[in-house]
Amino acid sequence: MKKQYPLTVCVAAAVLMAAVTMSGIKVTTADEKPADAKAPDKAAVERSRKTVQTLDNIYKQVIVLVTDKYVHDEDDFAAGSAAVLLFKNISGSGSHNVRLLDATGEPYEPNNVAKDDFEREGIKRLKAGAANYEQVVSKDGKPYLRALTPVPVVMKKCIMCHEHYADVKQGDPIGAISYMVPIE
Repeated sequence: MKKQYPLTVCVAAAVLMAAVTMSGIKVTTADEKPADAKAPDKAAVERSRKTVQTLDNIYKQVIVLVTDKYVHDEDDFAAGSAAVLLFKNISGSGSHNVRLLDATGEPYEPNNVAKDDFEREGIKRLKAGAANYEQVVSKDGKPYLRALTPVPVVMKKCIMCHEHYADVKQGDPIGAISYMVPIE
């Protein structure tokens, strides 16, 4: 049986969601396609790239912090599961889209798999050693940056819930975080 969220984790998630929501980024829900019309200017793409880097740092720190402070045995609520819920709530806020993906072929949750060609190709490239994978796309006539960043095993505690991570070479991605942020 899984334990409920500790109050500190809920408060941290709420603060993080508020900060991200206040960033003013807007996302719609229609299907996106590779940008082929007027390309956004390079400075705007770079701003979105920096936004992804900042978010990536924050999200990965939260996952590590939750694992370190609140996961003590296999019955505790997994940090990855907390991240999935956090990312779902953030994506629902309209600020940007973010998802946690499995890269091992053995997802903890069946919904954490690559859903489209971009995510499938990104997982392949990350597993081949790429530092990240990105593409500029158009959605409802507006440009967005899609990006995938690797999630490696960084703690022995990760193996409590994911025994198959024990065989993963240090530094290899076991997952990825998929982002879609507007280019403004």
